[in-house]
Amino acid sequence: MSALEARDRADIFVTHAYREDLVDLGEVRMNYAVAGSVGQPALLLLPAQVQSWWSYEDVMGRLADHFQVYAVDLRGQGRSTRTPGRYTLDNMGNDLVRFLDLVVARPAIVSGNSSGGVLAAWLAAYAKPGQVRGVVCEDPPLFASEVSPACGHSIRQSIGPLFALSSTYLGDQWTVGDWAGMQAAVPRELPRYVLAALARMQIGGPPSEEPPQNFKEYDPEWARAFWTGTAGAGCDHARMLASARAPILLTHHYREIDPDTGGLMGAVSDEQVRRARELVIAAGSTLEVVDLPDMVHAMHSAEPGLFTQTLVDWAVRLPDPRPTQSA
Repeated sequence: MSALEARDRADIFVTHAYREDLVDLGEVRMNYAVAGSVGQPALLLLPAQVQSWWSYEDVMGRLADHFQVYAVDLRGQGRSTRTPGRYTLDNMGNDLVRFLDLVVARPAIVSGNSSGGVLAAWLAAYAKPGQVRGVVCEDPPLFASEVSPACGHSIRQSIGPLFALSSTYLGDQWTVGDWAGMQAAVPRELPRYVLAALARMQIGGPPSEEPPQNFKEYDPEWARAFWTGTAGAGCDHARMLASARAPILLTHHYREIDPDTGGLMGAVSDEQVRRARELVIAAGSTLEVVDLPDMVHAMHSAEPGLFTQTLVDWAVRLPDPRPTQSA
């Protein structure tokens, strides 16, 4: 199937407080919004799965006091191109390398939530030299979004069953589209520990007759790609973290181990965060952890002031990217 553009589904979109633009990156046209002035340091925001750039809309004004902010729709999200059969971390990461080259055009801090946090870690390892000053991984499922991780729980032992359900009832590019069936199946088919974790993480919401806006803008093939492991094909998380060249700030939110099943309730376990830190330090970089065990999955939405202050306090300690003036 060929790529699908925003114009193919123009009737699903709504307007937002910030202007949206498209940039042609080759395979995809990436949608994005900008806030703040060009004189500020650059900050690139990467949304979670089942989200679009506007999941950051409420926090962008706060961040724009400190940065020029770029918030993007990854391929398969929002108004960006849908690319059937091409949803991999490496493809998404290389889209962002091109975006940094063509649009941001200067060293940037990158912050991503959930799978966006995994992509932020990807950029810490694989971006071009000088593109990335540092990355913020906001509750990222490092290892935990892999089918066969080198450390700890796999996607099959965490909230991955939700992805399987989405793929089954919605289908790639919404070819099934049984939203009502999915709503009915959630309490029946998801393990109890997954339901409890979703509630604690504040992922999803009450049953609704119509898909919420963020779901309408999302290609459910993402869910299948992560559940089956094709999203991570060629991108082993341990190898990625062992290649990190940029400083990393990781915010670690709610997590528990279900006593009945041993399943991971949360995005990433303590064991997996410890291993990530060991690998990054061994690579000669740094990984600082902010421990927030009572925080929901998307801090930037639930606590925008805390998210902004956490990011700003860390960013001011990064090396200045500007060349020093010789005497």
